Amino acid sequence: MTDNSELRELAESIFADARDAGTGFDAELWKTLEGTGLARLTLPSEAGGSEGGFSDAAVVLVEAGAYAARVPLVETDLLAGWLLHAAGIDVPAGPLTAVTGTLDVEGSTVRGALQRVPWARAAAGIAVLTPHHVVLLGPEQITVTDGSNLAEEPRDAVVVDGEVPSGAVAAVPEGAAEEFRLRAALGRAQLLAGAARGALAAAVRYAGERVQFGRPIGRFQAVQQQLALAAAEVAAASAAASAAAAAVTADGFADPASRFAVAAAKARTGEAAGAVARIAHQVHGAIGFTREHDLRLLTTRLWAWRDEDGSDAEWNSEVGAAALAAGPEGLWPLVTGRP
Repeated sequence: MTDNSELRELAESIFADARDAGTGFDAELWKTLEGTGLARLTLPSEAGGSEGGFSDAAVVLVEAGAYAARVPLVETDLLAGWLLHAAGIDVPAGPLTAVTGTLDVEGSTVRGALQRVPWARAAAGIAVLTPHHVVLLGPEQITVTDGSNLAEEPRDAVVVDGEVPSGAVAAVPEGAAEEFRLRAALGRAQLLAGAARGALAAAVRYAGERVQFGRPIGRFQAVQQQLALAAAEVAAASAAASAAAAAVTADGFADPASRFAVAAAKARTGEAAGAVARIAHQVHGAIGFTREHDLRLLTTRLWAWRDEDGSDAEWNSEVGAAALAAGPEGLWPLVTGRP
């Protein structure tokens, strides 16, 4: 396996320095990510990328989740950049976003509405995957109505009705819809694993600082037990997310074992999200629920992200279906990724 320690240290330093309690797009952080090559880590050089692997991207995304970074990393690198490049459309500079939806496309005329588009108001381009076309929409061609998820990240409504430039519409590459779904789930799983780790760290830190009955609450067995349960959830989520990134790096998204690993990762990190958020708030008590406390930056993301790009139920259903299809002889190779 590749040693990503230097990449992890760089990402942690960048995200830790940028962390704040704001909302919306962090333009300064994005400028730093572009300058260090982390904004388009997995894209090829001709698309402005750094030609890294999915395991590299996972390292960066975990740190982004742990520090509640306000930037569209998954959307720019794993989704929009990849989709546009695969379709033969020039990848524009700046932050990007991507969404699946239905648009009426006739030549260069595009009409329709898209809901809950991540980061649309801040994007230099929106890559839309329709059943038959890939369309690149620029800010000048759309009308945006602001919206948000539970974590106050932009999830906007977009309306388009007019001409797009020549070269902004292309046929859908073969297999793009399924790969888009898996890429989105893989990226979200990494963010969830990072946010769970960050929430656990906050709870452990607070348990060591909060004094009750003459000693830190972290010395009480009941609190220690809850923190241990949260730590187990974080470990399981991190292992599942890392395994999925490694599987995709080695074999690509088309491999059945990779698809199984991504499904398991999104399901497991989603399950961990609820447990870790609950325990973190129990440890913090009422103070953790206030808007002024930074814990909300992580727990609201855990709650929002577990339902985005496929719920736990959806991905667990896929895991179950794959296990049944593998049968008794194929289950072990499917789970372990080894023949």
